[in-house]
Amino acid sequence: MVGRKQLGRRFGWLWAAYAVSAYGSGLGFGALPLIAVLALDAGPVEVSALSAVGPAVGALVAVPLAPWVEFRRKRPVMVAMDLIRFAAMATIPVAYVFGWLGFVQLLVVSVVVAAAKIAFGAASGAYLKALVRPEDLLVANARFESTNWSSIAVGPPLGGAAIGRFGPVTTVVADALSYLLSALCIVAIRGREEAPRPSGGNPVRAGAVLDGWRHIMGDPGLRALYLNNMLVSGLIMATEPMLAVLLLRQLGFAPWQYGLAFAAPCLGGLIGSRLARRVVARYGRDRVFRTVGTLRAVWLIGLAFVRPGVVGLVTVMAVELAIIVNMSLFNPVLSTYRLERTPKHLVARTLSAWSIGQQASIAVCTALGGLLADATGPRTAITVAGLLILATPLLLPRTVRTRSARTRPDRTRPDAVPGTSSARRTSA
Repeated sequence: MVGRKQLGRRFGWLWAAYAVSAYGSGLGFGALPLIAVLALDAGPVEVSALSAVGPAVGALVAVPLAPWVEFRRKRPVMVAMDLIRFAAMATIPVAYVFGWLGFVQLLVVSVVVAAAKIAFGAASGAYLKALVRPEDLLVANARFESTNWSSIAVGPPLGGAAIGRFGPVTTVVADALSYLLSALCIVAIRGREEAPRPSGGNPVRAGAVLDGWRHIMGDPGLRALYLNNMLVSGLIMATEPMLAVLLLRQLGFAPWQYGLAFAAPCLGGLIGSRLARRVVARYGRDRVFRTVGTLRAVWLIGLAFVRPGVVGLVTVMAVELAIIVNMSLFNPVLSTYRLERTPKHLVARTLSAWSIGQQASIAVCTALGGLLADATGPRTAITVAGLLILATPLLLPRTVRTRSARTRPDRTRPDAVPGTSSARRTSA
């Protein structure tokens, strides 16, 4: 089984760091908009800005960070990003206690945390590629995926209970401390990490920030998966605020029912992620991308038919469960393929480009969905998203290259020379 394969002590600490911050973020899920409503009496426009504008600006801030992350040791970068997130989140309870908390502060914190998250993810992905053997990447990514979904299943209900008992900034404190604990776990990894040593000039040259996108768009498999992933993520996430309005305001669901409808199906993420390695071994990566990638998209339209009462609650849970099982199976396979197809010296920039594109897509789709819902109603907007996502499987590649990138001239490095070992993809 996936869970029994040993990947070593250093991976264990990396996984622990991921788990601690994931569960902290689960507890603090939606905390900033909630604080804006409860503590600052914010209106819909301000709450939407925290949910969409903050992360979108954070993605823009992360763009120039990509080359900086690429050419530095990855563990110190991860520790720095954790400490930055800890410091940013810690300002909220301090300001709340002294009566200084304002909306601008929440927006700035949202931007900083979003940018640091992207930089951390790029560094951790590059470090993972160097840490585990290529044949173990799928196992490692499946463990991260299962941890992510379990944290979403457990964290928000506990966070909601904590807020009700101890006040609106309780989960922010827990989230901030989780980043501090994550940094300590990364420090505990120890071991020697080789510093990137590009030869031939300054690695952070003009245009280096675009190298990740150049690599993605130059690889047919990655390009197709990138475009598909942006649209699928954007359309799925765009339905969340619209569904909240539909369920809570129009259909009269209680808040605990709304929380249950989204938390319980996340347990399906444990199923999909644990099946990933076995399914790939039996059916092959191409079939997983085509079949499971299609199944991610076909269920969303079901949310347009939700009705009041128990039947409606079960409908939401069934649709969410189907989506999450397929997403949690697809995601680790995608993450592994992306690492395999990316040369070592481009991993951080490629992962940054991927995250930035996905975050931008979510922000744009959420904003457009909100405008459509305001003009026509949430059910109509959900229907439109459900219909649009049915076209996304057309972007999936028919076949993907199963071998890693081979020797070729590297146009993204000033020192690359055709036929030299510096232009090759090196396996970790």
